[in-house]
Formats: sequence, C-alpha cells, structure tokens
Amino acid sequence: MAVGRVVRFDGVRGYGFIAPEHGGEDVFLHANDLLIPETSVRSGAWVQFEVEEGDRGLKASSVQLAEGPQPPVAPAHVAPLRSAAPAHSPMPSFHEAEEPTCDVLGAAEFTHEMTELMLSAAPSLSGEQILRLRQRLVEYGRKHGWVEG
Repeated sequence: MAVGRVVRFDGVRGYGFIAPEHGGEDVFLHANDLLIPETSVRSGAWVQFEVEEGDRGLKASSVQLAEGPQPPVAPAHVAPLRSAAPAHSPMPSFHEAEEPTCDVLGAAEFTHEMTELMLSAAPSLSGEQILRLRQRLVEYGRKHGWVEG
C-alpha cells in the first residue's frame, strides 16, 4: 500500500487528490473508494491506499487512514475556510470545528470581494464593466456552489 497526504477533498462533489509520500503525480481520490467515513478525509490527513491506473491517470482505491508515525508536513499557505453558517450562529463545538467547511459566500459578500479584487487588479475598469463582470462571476459562482442566495 502507498501512503500519502490528502491535498484537497471536496465532500460535496465526492472527490479530491492525494500527494504520495515519496513524490510523483497526485492520485485521484473518489468517495466510493474510501474504507473510512468520508468525514475523516480532509486536507492534510495521512492515508494509505492502493494505486490503480484509471482512465485519466492514477486513482486511489481501498483508502484508509495511515497507521503509525507520519512524516512531517511542510506548512503551506492555505486560505482560511469560510463557513456557510450565519454570523449569529452559536460557536461550534471542538469536534465540529475540526470538520472541513465548504468555502461558500453569500452573494453580497462575494460581490463585494470581487469588486475589490477587480478594482485592485484593473483600476481602469469602468463602472459598467465592473457591474457586468460581477453579474457573470456571481452566476458562475452559483453554478459551482461557491455562492449562495
């Protein structure tokens, strides 16, 4: 069995990728190939798995949490995750805080962040151009589940 670290896993879509411990191409991970609860799979988790050649490259099967001491992980810059829960919701319990959350924004927050991004990246954009771009970005974000509302 191979050992690797989960690079990312999207529980909504049911797939992600594993970086093998000894390097090489990332291995595709699908929820159907897990021998552990899907909630155990999160970025940074060490797993052991079988490697198969799939239609589109390497694919993991028989995925389970790795046993024994794990190699150290070099810290990587990871953007903070945002919770889809309203701001007035109670503080999550310790166990709930460990669970990965989906980076979903409300339409207003997404629009504000996109406007700031466009203004800093291309200050010469006109107001009309920004409005059209924001509208398309919100539609795109909703289609991919990044924007709610």
